[in-house]
Amino acid sequence: MHRDETSVHAFSTGKVPCSAHPPTTAGTFMTRDILKTLKAEHDELRGLFAELKETTDRGVKKREGLLEKIEDALIPHAKWEETVFYPAFKERADREGLQACAEAYTEHHAVENTVIPEVHAADPGSPEFAGRTKVFGEFVDHHAKEEESTMFKMARQMFSAQERAQFDEDYENWKQSSASAAMIAGEKAKAGIRSMAKSMTQ
Repeated sequence: MHRDETSVHAFSTGKVPCSAHPPTTAGTFMTRDILKTLKAEHDELRGLFAELKETTDRGVKKREGLLEKIEDALIPHAKWEETVFYPAFKERADREGLQACAEAYTEHHAVENTVIPEVHAADPGSPEFAGRTKVFGEFVDHHAKEEESTMFKMARQMFSAQERAQFDEDYENWKQSSASAAMIAGEKAKAGIRSMAKSMTQ
């Protein structure tokens, strides 16, 4: 099995074998934390949405470029959470944690199946695009705040510093893999199909 295939299998089960990545020194572990990485990615997305909000209907190319950056940041983040972080979280969560996780899954699916297709169905040079991307940004920000204030706090108690560091290393390796690139391309393709369907019904 090639390394990328090993990574895909590992991430689909949430159990990454040590052989799937190179050894990490104790010093490196001390500086890594998946929760800090996910929070930083939330902040990056907030910045991109803030920039998008400032565009005008004439700035079509800028809007298209920012939307692409948002999707390139959001898709791997969301898919890794769904396939690795959330399942691992559920294994150790109490009832409150399970409810928070269910809410997070549902919000992900709402963005993927409804919000993003509606954004793509709008002309980037239109007020509709501005309105839909504003809602998109608000939705992502709400989800991020909920995650940070509930699940991340719980996860810091559930997982040791070494476990959080290992998650962080695994996530970085996966984002650089061909599996991640293929997933981003696949999700963008699905978003395009859904946007066409939305356009036909509007």
